[in-house]
Amino acid sequence: MTDDLPTLYVKSGCDRCRKAVEFLDEHGVGHHEKNVTSDPRALKELKTTTGQTNTPTLHLHGAVLKDFNIEDLREFLLQQEVQLEDS
Repeated sequence: MTDDLPTLYVKSGCDRCRKAVEFLDEHGVGHHEKNVTSDPRALKELKTTTGQTNTPTLHLHGAVLKDFNIEDLREFLLQQEVQLEDS
């Protein structure tokens, strides 16, 4: 069900955002990607949901991971019991 997918908020030109997208794709983690640079509604949603505008930010089942690196992302997903495929 797509409603169960995490939402990844990104900004254009953000290297850590690009790496987060690549990690999710490589490990078979479906997600909704929202670019807060080009979509004002996504920026407003990010502010409302997380209280900040840092990216990358991942929102999953009410849990939020803000301004993270790949190791933080891996740990967060495992804590949320997200199955990671081997790349």
